[in-house]
Amino acid sequence: MTKIGLMMLIYKLAFAVALCAATDVGQRVILPPVARADSTTAIRDERFPPLLDATLEDLASGLESGLFTSVDLVNAYIARILEVNDTLKAVTELNPDALSIAAEADDSRARGEVAGPLHGIPILLKNNIATDDGMSNTAGSYALLGAKVPRDSTVAAKLRKAGAVILGKTNLSQWANYRSSYSSSSNGWSAYGGQTEGAYYPQQDPSGSSSGSGVASSLGLAFASLGTETDGSITGPSESNNLVGIKPTVGLTSRYLVVPISERQDTVGPMARTVKDAAYVLAAISGPDPRDNYTSSIPFYSLPDYVKACDLSALQGKRVGVPRNMINPAEYVEPMVAAFNESLDIFRAAGAEVVDDIRLEGWDLLVSNATLNNILPADFVINIAQYFDQLTVNPHNIASLPDLQSFTQGFELEAWPDRDTATWERALELGVDNTSPEFWPIYSTAYYYAGELGITGALRNMSLDAIIVPSMSASHLPAIIGAPIVTVPLGKMPENTTVIRNGRGDLNTIAPNIPFGISFLGEHYSEERLIGMAYAFEQLTMARKKVAPYIQPTTELGSVVETR
Repeated sequence: MTKIGLMMLIYKLAFAVALCAATDVGQRVILPPVARADSTTAIRDERFPPLLDATLEDLASGLESGLFTSVDLVNAYIARILEVNDTLKAVTELNPDALSIAAEADDSRARGEVAGPLHGIPILLKNNIATDDGMSNTAGSYALLGAKVPRDSTVAAKLRKAGAVILGKTNLSQWANYRSSYSSSSNGWSAYGGQTEGAYYPQQDPSGSSSGSGVASSLGLAFASLGTETDGSITGPSESNNLVGIKPTVGLTSRYLVVPISERQDTVGPMARTVKDAAYVLAAISGPDPRDNYTSSIPFYSLPDYVKACDLSALQGKRVGVPRNMINPAEYVEPMVAAFNESLDIFRAAGAEVVDDIRLEGWDLLVSNATLNNILPADFVINIAQYFDQLTVNPHNIASLPDLQSFTQGFELEAWPDRDTATWERALELGVDNTSPEFWPIYSTAYYYAGELGITGALRNMSLDAIIVPSMSASHLPAIIGAPIVTVPLGKMPENTTVIRNGRGDLNTIAPNIPFGISFLGEHYSEERLIGMAYAFEQLTMARKKVAPYIQPTTELGSVVETR
């Protein structure tokens, strides 16, 4: 057996032991790290980039110079995962082929064949993004454990084509937070993966549903991760885990073989530590796909250069609007609002015009009309059945939402009724799906409120380049119309913050040191402009550097290289 094969066997056995040793639902036992070093480790008088902060350009430079290899990167990231995963449960499984893929990437690089900036770079995928390999795609449920898909999801295939190493799958809020009531569930919990926790305060709510992707990217357990968003599931975990998150326009990235909630709102996007890193990943996964007809709406003959959009002067001459009626005035978020208000001077100093106190009438109309919340259940009933229909192996013969509910309520490890299925019950009781005549007035009204009386109307009528809000307020209007968001770190909760638990009472949602962000909202396919403005703001503030995790791995590249 080769050294690479032996190392991968060791890691596979470590995770197998962890899975088998679980005594309660979702528990994992994690082995000690393979090697440890701090960020000052140097070999041959050369310093290695600390993985908590390493950018793509840092990693690509090290690979190109021969300072380390892709195999070294995989070994280092796996060791970092093993250090913290018992506590944080961010990663549900490792790719058994990761080391061999990394070795192939190294061999290709040695021959002068480099696929692109992501060549040989390890990336994690949320565990609702299918891969046709030795990993599962469970959406956090035993209902999909052992299921097989006919091929890779399109975004996974695009990452492979770009040369990336798919390192593993991250935990998530089960079914992307579309199963249980608020008081019954918690962000980052899944039956298959256990309870993910954030790294900035003990028992931190990691936000959902791309919880594991947020925690993993924040701690440098991979270069970056993919998440998915229906309404807040990239934006929220990115904010709470001190990250940049890009929620793309619905249609910019394919959802083929991604476990769905809503064809109208689901989208796949990057979660990374810097705007430029997120832009690199977005560039790799974007583009048309004949298997997702929503991507036919992409208006570009060729995609914009999202990396080139990262321009320090991108705020100069821009007009940004602040919709005060969207911003939560509650006392517990006052530090977020105060930091946001202070940030407006940064925009002005960078040459932007801030149009403050605009009002989005559609926001108020949506908040006051509960009927308009019926879009997701109407889509889910149809879309989840369509996903099951595509499986080549369906171990529990689930074909519909009633089948899924029956399995969940009858399978002990799914933790029902402690974790209820109230969201599904409501969807079934509604009696309306997205083929029903009653659906269309609901959807068109919500779209009009969120668009014409919301984001797109304000952008056009006030000649705005973007709308900016605290990230806690960002997701809902863009969700309904499928418009993009870029969130960037802004600050952290102060040390005297009163701890507030989530609805279930098992996680800390508000607590000292928990990060928060600012979001840039725009019209459909405006990612290039939003990325530019977000990059300029990020570089002017460098807010991420001012927040440190309370727990982090210590394995660094230097120790892995030194011991090979």
